[in-house]
Amino acid sequence: MSTVYVFDHPLIQHKLSILRDEATGVKEFRELVSEIAMLMCYEATRDLPLEEVEIQTPVSKAVVRRIAGKKLAVVPILRAGLGMVDGMLALLPSAKVGHIGLYRDPETLEPVEYYCKMPPDISEREVIVVDPMLATGGSAAAACDFLKNKYGCRHVKLMCIIAAPEGIAAMQDAHPDVDIFVAAEDEKLNEHGYIVPGLGDAGDRIFGTK
Repeated sequence: MSTVYVFDHPLIQHKLSILRDEATGVKEFRELVSEIAMLMCYEATRDLPLEEVEIQTPVSKAVVRRIAGKKLAVVPILRAGLGMVDGMLALLPSAKVGHIGLYRDPETLEPVEYYCKMPPDISEREVIVVDPMLATGGSAAAACDFLKNKYGCRHVKLMCIIAAPEGIAAMQDAHPDVDIFVAAEDEKLNEHGYIVPGLGDAGDRIFGTK
C-alpha cells in the first residue's frame, strides 16, 4: 500500500490557511499555490539518492554530496496543476515537464482525457504528478494509468495540496505503488464532488475564471 505524507510544517499550514479563504484574490492565490508547491517539493524529494564527488573549494579539496544523476519530470494535470509547476521548477530547474489534460464529466464525475504530451524520455524519469486537489481521485488515477501504461513510467509520485479521504482511498486502490504527498487531508466530498471544507475550484481561483 502506498504511503500518504501529510505535511504539518508551519509555513505550509499558514499559507494554506490564506489559500482557503474566499477573500483571497487571484494574484495572491496563484502565488500561494506556487509557494506551497515549492515547500512540498522540498519534502517530496527527500529520498533522492546522493553520491559523493570531490571538488576544490577556495580553501581546500572537499568531498561533497550531490544528487546522483536522478532524472525528474513534473507532470501537471491541466489546468489547475499548472499553478504548481513554477514553484517546483524553482527547486528542480533541470526537470522536464509533461502535460496531461483531463476534465471531469459533470454527470458521471469520471475523468475524460483531452490532451497528453510528454518528454520523449519520460519512462526513464522519476515522475511527480501534480494537481492542487485530490477529490474523487479519478483524474489522478487516470493520469497515473496513462503514465504507466502508455509511457512506461515506473517511478511515479502524486503531490496535491488538499485531498479528500475518498480520493486518497481511490488512488491507493488503483495505484498502491504511488506515494501521495498532501498539505492537508480534509473531511469529505460533498454531493457535487467538491472537497469540504476545501477551497472551491482551484483552477477557477488560479486563473480568475469565476
